[in-house]
Amino acid sequence: MLTWVTAYLDRPERALDEAVAFWESVTGAFAVPQRSPRFVGLRPVAGDVSVMVQGVQDGPGGVHLDLAVENVPAFAALAVRAGAAEVADHGAWRVLRSPAGLTFCVDTADGRHVRPAPAEGVLLDQVSLDIGPDAHDAELAFWTAITGWDPRPTSLPELRRLHPPAGAPIQLLVQRCATERPAGAHPDLACADIPAVRARHEALGAAFVAEFPGWTVMRDPAGGVYCLTGRPPV
Repeated sequence: MLTWVTAYLDRPERALDEAVAFWESVTGAFAVPQRSPRFVGLRPVAGDVSVMVQGVQDGPGGVHLDLAVENVPAFAALAVRAGAAEVADHGAWRVLRSPAGLTFCVDTADGRHVRPAPAEGVLLDQVSLDIGPDAHDAELAFWTAITGWDPRPTSLPELRRLHPPAGAPIQLLVQRCATERPAGAHPDLACADIPAVRARHEALGAAFVAEFPGWTVMRDPAGGVYCLTGRPPV
């Protein structure tokens, strides 16, 4: 059974301190170093940790999901039957890869259950899985199968939202990209006022990328892309 989802913001190690400082500020959280200096948790003022920042040695980074479950071997076996490939077995936790190529982790449930509260009208509450047209349907079916969450249509045909149970900290958006591309993921922030949040983020070192009806694409100081979306941060 899936009990908690954590969004890992993977950023180049050389820019880890800069990334942590930025995301600490925009989420209203407190940085909590872990046993390895490459991992930093973002503890909200109210609620449990659902966002981590990780330093990666190779490549520009991105986002990956950590799924906390009651039985790691059983859940990993379920994921493999649904189409995942197992990458590494670390005993208490495992690394897998989705059918489209997204890496994710399966970890032991640790008692987290209180959804973070918004900070200054903002909440990082969604991860968008960005999938090319050919792989989209299989990827949507995969994440539906392993989460058990209900796939719901949105106002745009290329976007399907996997709606989690009440109290879950992170929901998933599966996006059908317009052209073929390697699978990727990015975080989405629910914002009460996108222009005001954009201005604040730019003052903290983020850069504007593009604007669309309902959301604005930004780039954080470590080079990671994310979106400000016009959804109620509740």
